[in-house]
Amino acid sequence: MKIRELAQHWEETAKGRLTKTGYRIHLDLEAAARLAALVEMYPKRQAEELLGELIGAALEELEASFPYIQGQQVVALDEEGDPLYEDVGPTPRFLALSRQHLGLISSHLDKPKH
Repeated sequence: MKIRELAQHWEETAKGRLTKTGYRIHLDLEAAARLAALVEMYPKRQAEELLGELIGAALEELEASFPYIQGQQVVALDEEGDPLYEDVGPTPRFLALSRQHLGLISSHLDKPKH
């Protein structure tokens, strides 16, 4: 499945529970072979590091792929004085939720361990 197709797929099948800690994934054979090839090509990097970077890049690309949907409210003017309208598509919600979860995750990391 292409990264650009994921957002639509998730919108259509938005259900299920998520874990609170760590992530454990099972790769299909082709993805596992590709990951093994990357590990061999870049022996100074652990498979988990590569996966983290791939997921980070995929999330950035996914964010960029969200469609802009023009709202009614003017939020700024461009350099030529033309109005720029709010984005009522999935991007603002994704960014707000990302910031919210970043705050939660960061607060857990900052707590002293007993």
